[in-house]
Amino acid sequence: MNEYILSDMNVGEQASISEIGACDLQRRFFDLGMIPGTRVKCVCQSPGNDMKAYVIRGAVIAIRNSDCGSIRISRGSV
Repeated sequence: MNEYILSDMNVGEQASISEIGACDLQRRFFDLGMIPGTRVKCVCQSPGNDMKAYVIRGAVIAIRNSDCGSIRISRGSV
């Protein structure tokens, strides 16, 4: 199983969240339903390549790449 950070995903890829490390936004990510085992799909990338949109539990959520550093994903588990 390969582990990466969320911002490593390309548009169209799917993965599963494996861990959310300690960060300022950790509570907000948990409130959005981003917990270990949650499936995510990258659906869009901003023109400036500084933000991507993900489908998470049926909602499309845009997250800055700089805020994705603490979200680890497993590509091989989906």
